[in-house]
Amino acid sequence: MRKLLPHPGLSVLLLVIWLLMVNTISVGALVLGSLFAVVLPRFTAPFWPDRPAVRFGRDLLVYVAIVLFDIVVANFQVAAVILFRRNRELRARWLVIPLDLHTPEAITVLAGTISLTPGTVSSDVSADGRFLLVHALDVADPEAEIARIKQRYEARLQRVFV
Repeated sequence: MRKLLPHPGLSVLLLVIWLLMVNTISVGALVLGSLFAVVLPRFTAPFWPDRPAVRFGRDLLVYVAIVLFDIVVANFQVAAVILFRRNRELRARWLVIPLDLHTPEAITVLAGTISLTPGTVSSDVSADGRFLLVHALDVADPEAEIARIKQRYEARLQRVFV
């Protein structure tokens, strides 16, 4: 099975994206999408010799749900900051987050998650991959925000990327 589908997650993602692009679910769209979902990962497998082990299951679903919820909440928080505060009242901070994640893919997902959440932007990873530099729009307690990011995102990503 591993030979047929070397990257099962990528195969599923390719099929879903194909069906979204053609904007229909028909036999032809499913057959062609399935063909792409099988052929493309097999063709690119030699270029990913050390791919990370990802657990597709409850932990990943919980992580995605938390990120989506946080994006919605952060949109309202940033809107409130923009509408009801003056610039001099903002508490913008640079946060240096020590990383317990070790794989580049997991660090990339964490940085992407932080950047997707309104009000925060990942701007750099240290050369040794042990620290992530994040800019936050409005932070009262930088240490508490770092702890929140580590607990809410990084700890869950450690369970997803094995």
